[in-house]
Amino acid sequence: MRVLAHASRPQLERAWAAWDAKPEVEAIRGPEAGLVMVRGRVGAGGDRFNLGEATVTRATVRLHGVPMTADTVGSAYVLGTDLEHAWFAAAFDGLLADEQLRERVLNDVIAPLERGQEHYDNDRRAEARSTKVDFFTVAREHA
Repeated sequence: MRVLAHASRPQLERAWAAWDAKPEVEAIRGPEAGLVMVRGRVGAGGDRFNLGEATVTRATVRLHGVPMTADTVGSAYVLGTDLEHAWFAAAFDGLLADEQLRERVLNDVIAPLERGQEHYDNDRRAEARSTKVDFFTVAREHA
C-alpha cells in the first residue's frame, strides 16, 4: 500500500491502462476526501498530542469478473484530494488480494513503481547530504 499511495496518479493510470483483461470495478465507498487528525508523541513514546489535520482521500472497491477467481475487495487511503489516485490504488489492492493475480501485480506494477520511488528517495538523500555543513570549534589561544 505504501508504494501505491506514494505513486502518482498518472503512473497508476498508465499501469491500469496496460493491464489486460480488466475486472469489473464496483465502488463500495467513495472515493471521498476528508480530514484526519495527525497525532504525535512526546519523545516518540510519551504523551500523545494533536499535531494537526491532514487531507486524505479514501476508496473501497469490489472487483469481480474475468480474470478474477473470486470477488475481492480493495481499499486505499492517500494523502491529498485526488479521487482517481485513491480509486486506482484501491483497484490494484483488490487485484493483489486475488491469489492468482498477486505475483503478476507485484512484478508488473508494484516492483517498477517501487524502483522509481527508491531512485527518487536516493536522489533526495544525496541532495540533502550535499548541503551538509561541518562545524568545528576553534579554541582561542588566549588564556
